[in-house]
Amino acid sequence: MLTAAERAPARMRAYIVVSLLTGARTEEMRALRWHDVDVPGQPEADPPIPPSVALVRSVRAGGDTKTRKSRRALMLPQRAADALQDLWETRTCAHEMMRDCPCLVFVTRTGRPLEARNVRRDFRKVVEMAGLAGREWAPRELRHSFVSLLSDARVPIESISRLVGHRSTMVTETVYRKQLRPVIEGGAEVMDRILPARPPRER
Repeated sequence: MLTAAERAPARMRAYIVVSLLTGARTEEMRALRWHDVDVPGQPEADPPIPPSVALVRSVRAGGDTKTRKSRRALMLPQRAADALQDLWETRTCAHEMMRDCPCLVFVTRTGRPLEARNVRRDFRKVVEMAGLAGREWAPRELRHSFVSLLSDARVPIESISRLVGHRSTMVTETVYRKQLRPVIEGGAEVMDRILPARPPRER
């Protein structure tokens, strides 16, 4: 998907890269504004402040995030920061500094807010460029993939829960139980160390 996204327009490339690398909900991405994005960070600060994105609103009724804990600021992986910088350079916003610009990050070609159908249509095109069945994939798969990748890398569920903006680890376990393989495997691995299996019986 990331390879295919490199051939997509800047808007969809940034949408896919940021979604996959931060675990942001699609309704948070569609409501993201440039003044919530800090691509350069403050490298001269002590300690340095990394590039970040503040997920503080969504396209839900009233603009609220799904839960109170969904309001979060996340450090941006460099690949995501680069994708947003590339997108910023194609902007039509009149402001010179992205953190001062109230404009939405992801808009249509005419500058209007993205609707869910816009995202699904463009996302499926990239999915098909990646050699997958477009109709079988939805933008929310990027969030699921984010959880899977962190889980496979043995990131604790408490950290994953904070990153995806869940109010508790129970929600994370319920929603992503198929993706949380280390949680399932971890107990067995520890028990094998504490109480190793008996050697096989001689026949």
